Amino acid sequence: QVHLVESGGGLVQAGGSLRLTCVASGRAFSTGRLGWFRQAPGKERDFVAAIRWNNGITYYAASVKGRFTISRDNAKNTLYLQMNSLKPEDTAVYYCAAASRLVGEYDYWGQGTQVTVSS
Repeated sequence: QVHLVESGGGLVQAGGSLRLTCVASGRAFSTGRLGWFRQAPGKERDFVAAIRWNNGITYYAASVKGRFTISRDNAKNTLYLQMNSLKPEDTAVYYCAAASRLVGEYDYWGQGTQVTVSS
C-alpha cells in the first residue's frame, strides 16, 4: 500500500508561482511513474504531468508545457510540481498519483490540494 500526501496549494495572483509537494510513504517505488492531475469545479479530472520513477523522463499536458515542471527526489520519496506563470484557468484541485507500471491506470491517489489563481 502507498500513501500520498500533497501540500503547497493556495491562493496566488495570475502570473505568480507555486510549488506543490507530494510525499509518498509505504511501499517503495523502483519502477513505474508518478503523476499530477487536476480537477476544476464541474469538470473531469485531467492529466497535468508525469515522471518515470527510475530515469526521470517527463511528460506534460500541452496546456502546462513550458510553465510547469515535474521533478522527484528518490531518496525522499517526494514528487514536486513547480508551477510558474499561473493563469486563472489553472485553478483546480491538484492530485498526485502513483503507478507501479509505465502504462495503464494509476494505482494510488492523494487527497488533493486546492490551487486558486486570481485574475
